[in-house]
Amino acid sequence: MVKKYSIGNEELETLWEEVRELSLGTSNHVERLQSPPSPIEFLRNYVTPNKPCIISNALEHWPALSLWTSDDYLCQALGSTEVSVHLTPNGRADSLVPHPADSSSLCFASAHVEHMSFTDAFHLISDSGESGDVVAYAQQQNDCFRSEYGVLGSDCDAHIDWASEALGCLPEAVNLWIGNNHSETSFHKDHYENLYAVVSGEKHFLLLPPTDIHRLYIRPYPAANYSYYQDTGGFDLELEDPVRHVPWCSVNPYPSQGREEKEHNDFPLYFNGPKPFECTVKAGEILYLPSMWFHYVKQSPRTIAVNYWYDMQFDMKYAYFNFLQSVNPIA
Repeated sequence: MVKKYSIGNEELETLWEEVRELSLGTSNHVERLQSPPSPIEFLRNYVTPNKPCIISNALEHWPALSLWTSDDYLCQALGSTEVSVHLTPNGRADSLVPHPADSSSLCFASAHVEHMSFTDAFHLISDSGESGDVVAYAQQQNDCFRSEYGVLGSDCDAHIDWASEALGCLPEAVNLWIGNNHSETSFHKDHYENLYAVVSGEKHFLLLPPTDIHRLYIRPYPAANYSYYQDTGGFDLELEDPVRHVPWCSVNPYPSQGREEKEHNDFPLYFNGPKPFECTVKAGEILYLPSMWFHYVKQSPRTIAVNYWYDMQFDMKYAYFNFLQSVNPIA
């Protein structure tokens, strides 16, 4: 019989403090480099300690940095090319929303995916959210930049050379993201080393290291999907059948007005603990987001970005994370 162990809040608080003091620093700001690091510097100073950074002056050689500021260029280059667009009524795809049959509980809602010409998608994204009926976001995470948007490939690097050399591989996937300030992405983590390059606009990140997993109150929620009806402009939200549960972070770092006190009471480890790391990634900059880091993302105004997902190493760090995830804190 396997014995179950638990850790208490004091042990968790010590862990949060020690990780910041020994590896990440006590400031809640992400370190900014003024130029790309050498592969060995990147590996030694950021990948190995699992530490994020922002690299400025990293994309000047990309034609995209100037070309993609022109709506006409993008629409002429892609034109009638069919792309995938994620639609929601509120800009919150892959996030927790009120349960369709019980507004006192929550479910995990995935966006409706619509396929349309790039020109139609681009205009919908640019204009969406203003009337409050639909928010569109190009966020297909299936190597879409090298497939749906392949015609733009020569406008960017196929990979980040110093990162590829440091990590010993080429990216597993390259994705294009186009959204406006009405879209947001709730706290989640990825099993990839992420190089996130902003071409236009700005991305705003809240970041928490993997050791802060218990602060996000990951719980199972029933999965649901939005359906969008173009003739009426309305949405339905339906639970999956058969029922499937998705483990997801419960914390909304920006509670709506009137819910602040309840959120603070429900999730004290988050709101009473160390502040998340915060950063804004501007056009021409790259964020290195280490594997397993939790991140919450907003953008402004309309933002276009390309991200490179490199396979993470399933090494001792992954084992440590799984162990921490398996123990039960005393909340």
